[in-house]
Amino acid sequence: MQTPDTSPGFLLWRVTLRWQREITAALKPLGLTHVQFVLLATCWWLNRSGQHPTQVALADFAGVDVKMASQVIRALETAGLLGREVDPDDSRARRLHTTPRGDDLAPRAIALVEAVDQDFFGALPATTGAALTRALRGLS
Repeated sequence: MQTPDTSPGFLLWRVTLRWQREITAALKPLGLTHVQFVLLATCWWLNRSGQHPTQVALADFAGVDVKMASQVIRALETAGLLGREVDPDDSRARRLHTTPRGDDLAPRAIALVEAVDQDFFGALPATTGAALTRALRGLS
């Protein structure tokens, strides 16, 4: 039987909570929660690459629950950060896009989160950080 200090799952849980607290603190001045940031940034990234995802596609790409994404997208829309337009190919679907306010906020939020990541993961030796990124990519 493993102990907490040898259990990868428990250690990942502890590290994830610490990292999330730091991300939450960085985003607070912008008025964004962590999940709002993830969906706003993901939509912004996809829009920049010429894609206008549906709500389901955005949730899937970000790896979040569709129903939760729906509530968060609605809040981002109410805040004037995201907009929805009827899909010309499917009138039941709505395509998402960042608004001018979202276009302004997303890169600023991304920069804050990247700075937190740099500080947080920068404590690791470069080769360990690269190996961790590869491992996380493989697990995701």
